Amino acid sequence: MTISREGTNLDPWYGHYADRTSGLSASEVRALFAVASRPEVVSLAGGMPYVSALPLPTITESMDRVMRDRGATALQYGSGQGTPELREHILEIMALEGIRAGVDDVVVTTGSQQALDLVAKLFLDPGDVVLAESPSYVGAMGIFRSYQAEVAHIAMDADGMIPAALTERIASLRAAGKRLKLLYLIPNFHNPAGVTLSSARRLEIIDIARSAGILILEDNPYGLLWFDRPAPAAMRSVETDGIVYLGSFSKTLAPGFRVGWALAPHAIREKLVLAAEAAILSPSSLNQMVISDYLDQADWRGQIDVFRGLYRERRDAMIEALEQYLPDLSWTMPNGGFYVWVTLTDGLDSKAMLPRAVKELVAYTPGTAFFADGSGRGHLRLAFCYPPPAEIREGIRRLATVVRGEQELLETFSPTGPITAVAYDPHVASPPPNLS
Repeated sequence: MTISREGTNLDPWYGHYADRTSGLSASEVRALFAVASRPEVVSLAGGMPYVSALPLPTITESMDRVMRDRGATALQYGSGQGTPELREHILEIMALEGIRAGVDDVVVTTGSQQALDLVAKLFLDPGDVVLAESPSYVGAMGIFRSYQAEVAHIAMDADGMIPAALTERIASLRAAGKRLKLLYLIPNFHNPAGVTLSSARRLEIIDIARSAGILILEDNPYGLLWFDRPAPAAMRSVETDGIVYLGSFSKTLAPGFRVGWALAPHAIREKLVLAAEAAILSPSSLNQMVISDYLDQADWRGQIDVFRGLYRERRDAMIEALEQYLPDLSWTMPNGGFYVWVTLTDGLDSKAMLPRAVKELVAYTPGTAFFADGSGRGHLRLAFCYPPPAEIREGIRRLATVVRGEQELLETFSPTGPITAVAYDPHVASPPPNLS
């Protein structure tokens, strides 16, 4: 036991940990899973794909075929870069978003989360700065913090990151003597904001990053899950040397396979392979071979269409319920992906409100999870991907009960009377209601 003037720490190894462990913290999203998994709770919190819509017999057949025909190979160590067969399929998938590359340019990883970790490991020293949208993906920020990097948020609106804000932030950080290493973006159907970076802004941001000598991390797990129209061509389709592109089968197939990939310039790719081999020796050959067989045998494009229709229906149910039960709030109108970003009325605190929401049997993710400095209390993320439409509507009705209760308390105890203004967060330029 270590005893100090600050108190008692029950971890006998507390004084032995590396300094970088101070950047490890529990994810607010992960912490919600235990509560959200209770059957009586309508969970609008987690971004879990609706895997029940998959053709499970077809996937079972792929598993059986791989084990029957190539079982010994599937159960053995494999290449640290991934099987050539799966990398060929990945090229076919990325071509749908305008990307042209070679098999050797792709590195298969254990989910795109590992690809994020490997890139961070290769590039980030303590004190380095990662530029990221405001808000940004909680899992990426956790990785950056674990390597003792700072996250600097860049304002965004309905068309994604604002190029002028990026230019201004780069200048101010460099003037302060900061080392800027990475620009992290989720350009398509953003997590958590739900917005898509416009074509014009993609080109502007590429030019800004190229001029500033900053590597872009283009994280694209949702790009094929569009509803009414495809997202613009991938940023990697127009820039090869300054972008590491990250993809995943977790949203378009199943997260349980834990298979993602990175598409990187040659020199970076070589280091990614070495870093991956140092971390895990090789990704799962079995899972890669099952996915390859599925992509060979199944109508995987048709299955993605099934997901598009299913998620579009659930998005519509959420938007209709918000319009009915919470018309005084504002939110984004995603054209794909999993998420709606909600702006609360002035004075409401999404983090403080969450326990009351759980008591009303509804869960969401507070906006604080998506800002490096813990701001974002005036926002929350709602995920429409998993519950069926009827549950989504009921969840929004329950959430409205919580919001109305909080608003009544504010009106009762506020010295200035009823509050009607929309919350302002200095880190994010929130789109107006229902802006698509």
